[in-house]
Amino acid sequence: MIVLLVIEFSDVLFAVDSVPAIFSVTKDPFIVFFSNIFAIIGLRSLFFLLINIIDLFRFLKTGVSVLLTVIGIKMLIPHAWMEEIGFEPVHSLYLVLGILCISILASLVFLQKKETHS
Repeated sequence: MIVLLVIEFSDVLFAVDSVPAIFSVTKDPFIVFFSNIFAIIGLRSLFFLLINIIDLFRFLKTGVSVLLTVIGIKMLIPHAWMEEIGFEPVHSLYLVLGILCISILASLVFLQKKETHS
């Protein structure tokens, strides 16, 4: 019972951690609420998926770190400045998708050479 409580508490903690990330994309309370509900529901299964595929895509860790850095920088920039240069919320989604796709494609194109023991 204690282990289950710890696991569920960590799910909620990580879902709350995603609140600033969704606010970097939209200010719509409906989307913010349901994105966090879905984060609580799907976080653990996505974590296990990521753990299983992280070794298949060697640049995925780098891509995720670049993604988190870009989102952090975007959150520091005032929204008015972003509007002045024409950066809309949909551009954030394109940026996220682009970074993840580039890291996955780079992993597929530049395959890691297997070491042979002779």
